[in-house]
Amino acid sequence: MLPQELTAYLGVLDAFIEAEIKPLERADDNIRFFDHRREHARTDWENRGLPRPDWEALLAEARARADRAGHYRFALPKDLGGGGGSNLAMAVIREHLAAKGLGLHNDLQNEHSIVGNSVGAMLMAHYGTAEQKAEFFEGLAHGRRGFGFGITEPAHGSDATHMETTAVRKDGGWVINGEKTWNTGVHAVSHDLIFARTSGKAGDGEGITAFLVPVEAPGFHIEEYLWTFNMPTDHAHITLTDVEVPDSAVFGGEGRGLQVVQHFFNENRIRQAASSLGAAQYCINEAVAYAKVRKPFGKPLAANQAIQFPLVELQTQCEMLRALIHKTAWRMDTEGVFAASEQVSMCNYWSNRLCCEAADRAMQVHGGLGYSRHKPFEHIYRHHRRYRITEGSEEIQMRRVAGYMFGFMEQRAPKGVRE
Repeated sequence: MLPQELTAYLGVLDAFIEAEIKPLERADDNIRFFDHRREHARTDWENRGLPRPDWEALLAEARARADRAGHYRFALPKDLGGGGGSNLAMAVIREHLAAKGLGLHNDLQNEHSIVGNSVGAMLMAHYGTAEQKAEFFEGLAHGRRGFGFGITEPAHGSDATHMETTAVRKDGGWVINGEKTWNTGVHAVSHDLIFARTSGKAGDGEGITAFLVPVEAPGFHIEEYLWTFNMPTDHAHITLTDVEVPDSAVFGGEGRGLQVVQHFFNENRIRQAASSLGAAQYCINEAVAYAKVRKPFGKPLAANQAIQFPLVELQTQCEMLRALIHKTAWRMDTEGVFAASEQVSMCNYWSNRLCCEAADRAMQVHGGLGYSRHKPFEHIYRHHRRYRITEGSEEIQMRRVAGYMFGFMEQRAPKGVRE
C-alpha cells in the first residue's frame, strides 16, 4: 500500500491542475498544442523543425505556476529548496500524470511536467563547483535554465567509452575537438555538457571528462537538427573545432565524466519507466471505454473476446510492472540508488515496449479514428518508441540485466561516484 501522504499529494496535484493548468491549456487556443493540430502547432517547419517559441513559452508559464505552487521542485532535496521527493514518490507521480493523457500538466515529448524531473539541478548540486552552482543552480532548480547533453557521437552511441571527441590541455585550459549527435536542447541553452576523452584509451570507463561549453564559443557549430519520428526536434548534430575552455569548465572532476552521469541513470530510468507505464495505462483505459460504447453489428465491441483478451494481457502486464516499479524505487530509497540496477533495467525496457504495444492496441480498437490524429495514440506511440532506443536501448538494458544475472557486473556505485 502506498503511503497515505503520497496518495493525498496526488489529490493536491489534481486540484492544482484543474485550478491552474487546465484553464491555461484552454485559453488563447492553447489546446492546439494537444489536439489533432499538435505536431504542426509545436513545430517551426521553416526553422529547422525546432519547437515554436509560443509552444515553449506556454510550457515555461506552466512550470512557473507549478513552481509558485510548490510542486515543480518536489524531487529536489529539502536542503536545496525542494520537497524531498523519494524515488518511490516520483515514480508514482510520474505514472499518475502520464495516465491522464496528453496535456499541459505533463508532456513527455520534452520532459515537461508540473513536477520537474530536475536531473540537471541534482547533477549540479552533487558535482558542480561553487562557481558553477552560483551560475547555474537556481535557474536549473526553477526550470528556467538548462544545459545540453553531448555524449552520443555519430559512430558511438551506447559504446560511450569509445568516443572520439578529445580534450587536451593548453595554457591552463583545454582545447576540444570532435562531434556529437542527438545533442538535446542546444537551441535553448547557453552551455552544452560535452563529454570528451582526456586520458586513457578507447574502452576505458575512466579518462572521460565532462565540460560545460558555451554554445557561442568559437569553433562550436550546430551542423543540423535531426528530424525525428515525432516532431518538433531539438536534437542537434554539432561539431567542435579547436574549442577552447578554461579549467573551470570541467564538471564533476577530470576523468570522471561517465561516472558522474551514471549516478543519475537509475533515478532517471525508473521515472521514465513509470511515465511509460502511465501512458500505457491511459491507452488501455481509453480502449476499454471505447469498446463499451462502440456497437458494430448491433453489439458492443467489448462483448468480443478478440477485443477483450489482448487488453486483458496488457492490463496484466501493467499490474505486474507497477508492482516491480514500486518495489524497485523503494529499494533505491532504502538501500541506495545502485542497489537495484538490474530491476531498473527490467522496468525500463519492459515499460517502453509495453507502452508501444498499448498504443498500437488502442489504435486497433478505435479503428480508423484511432489511426487519425484526432486521438492521441499515434503521438504516444511515436514518442515512446523513442525510449526503446534513447533511454538505453532494449538490447543494452537486457545486456545489463544479463551482466548482473551471470556475475559480470556488480550492484554498486561506479568508482568515484557518491551514492
